[in-house]
Amino acid sequence: MSSLSGKVMELSDIERKLLAALSIKQISLDEASIASGVPIDSVRRASAWLNEKGFAVVLENESESLGLTSDGEKALLKGMPENVLLETLSRLGGKSTFAELEKESGLSKQEFMAALGINKRKAFVVIMQGTISETGVAKQENFSEQNYLRDIFDKKKIPQNLSAELLKRGLAEKKKSVERLIKISPQGEEAKELLSKENIARAFDVSAPVPEIFMGKKAPYIQFLQQIRQKLVSLGFKEMDTKLIVTEFYNFDVLFQPQNHPARTWTDTYQLKNPKKGALPEKKFVDAIKAAHENGGKAKSKGWGYEWSFDIASRLMPSAHGTAHSARQLIRGVEFPRKYFAIARCFRPDVLDATHLIEFNQMEGFIVGEDLNFRHLLGMLKDFAIEVAGAEKVKFFPDYYPFTEPSVQLSAKHPELGWIEFAGAGMFRPEMLQNLGIKGEAIAWGMGIDRLAMFKLGIKDIRYLFSEDLNYLRNAKGVLL
Repeated sequence: MSSLSGKVMELSDIERKLLAALSIKQISLDEASIASGVPIDSVRRASAWLNEKGFAVVLENESESLGLTSDGEKALLKGMPENVLLETLSRLGGKSTFAELEKESGLSKQEFMAALGINKRKAFVVIMQGTISETGVAKQENFSEQNYLRDIFDKKKIPQNLSAELLKRGLAEKKKSVERLIKISPQGEEAKELLSKENIARAFDVSAPVPEIFMGKKAPYIQFLQQIRQKLVSLGFKEMDTKLIVTEFYNFDVLFQPQNHPARTWTDTYQLKNPKKGALPEKKFVDAIKAAHENGGKAKSKGWGYEWSFDIASRLMPSAHGTAHSARQLIRGVEFPRKYFAIARCFRPDVLDATHLIEFNQMEGFIVGEDLNFRHLLGMLKDFAIEVAGAEKVKFFPDYYPFTEPSVQLSAKHPELGWIEFAGAGMFRPEMLQNLGIKGEAIAWGMGIDRLAMFKLGIKDIRYLFSEDLNYLRNAKGVLL
């Protein structure tokens, strides 16, 4: 097989049709489209391909023509500014002040002054003592500029002196255009003759590499969060609404964390500069929490034994943990028995590293019921870590939280990072539940869902959950819990 035959075999259908319509005479692409019966967009592609393969020659012919500006198009539609001015002046009785004439004509300041200058130069108007008057000469004048604007619009040539005037006035502009012409090359003539004599089928190289196509999909971490949400809802959990900004009342006070606790300082939490304060709920809830802190309230407790401050409780802050939303739910009221959860955005002034973020997510939840105990909580946390996160080993450690007793910390072993803490849990204290009129028991947890996702996605740096690395996002496998 000759090299020419091999090239001809690679020609597409639109290339073959265009080649058959070409000759040594240069024609425009529009003419080539008509001659070949190929749509103009396909002719543009085929001409570039034939030129690249040496079967055709594509030339570019640059030209300059006169076109209308936006002001020129406006003048063509509504009339030349000088005509508009004269017609308005005639309508006003042939005499008017500057201000009145400009307003009634609807011309811009620039158009009005230009039109006035032209009419004054042609002696169509006179200006005396601040007024403009007709002279009557304009009735004998043939206003030809309007016709020339039409000629420009219709791509006709106009006298050079008039085109210069219209360019100067900004009614016309010079526009450059490029016309592409095509003709057959000597090699193209050989290919055309070969195609006319032999029925050469197009050849396809099925082993040739093709561009990789990446389908649209959600980021792996978003998939993980949505599946966690769906799984919890299917298990009967009710999702709580969450807010980025809460008062310290919900973030700390409802959770029985004293107002002088070091975790409430600026070194451990963020606070808003403006606005600084937010509204507290109904007085009965505020009074109940105040009593819990000062003397234990309705619970069999001594409380913290200090004077509780409304001012501190009303301070606004970005939520430091998901339990703030459990506190909001307890105030709003809970069904009994019922399971609740929230996936919440949290903020803490921490040091960024492979397992810590300043802005992160927590999966918060609690269950209220009659016969709940600590063993229920431990079993649920272990199942969640192993079955959902895929952790191979888990450990429980005693811990302390002001709002739970007993309290526990859950850690799981990451294959590369070792043991990582990703949940704190416990049973809500009676100072919380009893003072809010909630009977029974409540087991609660706050889980670092970001760290949980690290296990499932096989990521060793928590920051990669929010990565903008396209290579990682395109090649990451889908998540399946």
